[in-house]
Amino acid sequence: MLLIEGLEASYDESRVLRGVSLHVARGELVTLLGRNGMGKTTTIKCVSGLLAPTGGTIRFQGTSLLGLKPHEIAARGIGLVPEDRRVFASLTVLENLKIPTLGRARGGWDLDKVFTFFPRLRERRNHKGSELSGGEQQMLAIARVLRMRAELVLLDEPSEGLAPLLVREIVNIISEMKREGITILLVEQNTACACRVADRHYILSHGEVAYSGTNEEFLANDEVKKAHLGI
Repeated sequence: MLLIEGLEASYDESRVLRGVSLHVARGELVTLLGRNGMGKTTTIKCVSGLLAPTGGTIRFQGTSLLGLKPHEIAARGIGLVPEDRRVFASLTVLENLKIPTLGRARGGWDLDKVFTFFPRLRERRNHKGSELSGGEQQMLAIARVLRMRAELVLLDEPSEGLAPLLVREIVNIISEMKREGITILLVEQNTACACRVADRHYILSHGEVAYSGTNEEFLANDEVKKAHLGI
């Protein structure tokens, strides 16, 4: 579904990605692991159109994404849940959920399905984004992507800053998304959480793929975990 080959990216004069290649098959949950500053979020930004690569290719369902604007990439079925969530603070939960379908002939999940999947959002549907907890904002950010008929969801650090109980809830939600057949590329610092849901892992180190393998292979490889993640 997603194929990245030789991806290069820079910020000003600083080269961040150095020939990253990876793939995500339909229905898979693949993670990008690595220490801070290794290029994980930059890779996500390139796929979503927020940063123009300086080299390499990105193909989604056989079609190149290079040169497309973020809204054009989203219209092709790629949804981004950014690290900072970007919930509209002054709008209610319900208003936030209506935005992805405005002006669209075909939407994704209807509100009934969203509220069944996220019962807490049903309870908080008339509360403003600023009144939600961090976990509730994360649920809302994910729900907005599902409303836009995303076939591939890019999740950037969904457990960041959350209490352990909420982290478990977010992991359960991601597991349910996977069971729904949604393809996911997950950036995550919490390796234990990533291993609970992933099919395969890529580890980025200094802008390059330092390791790739199945979840089972990764769990059994203490040398790789220590060398690249410090665990």
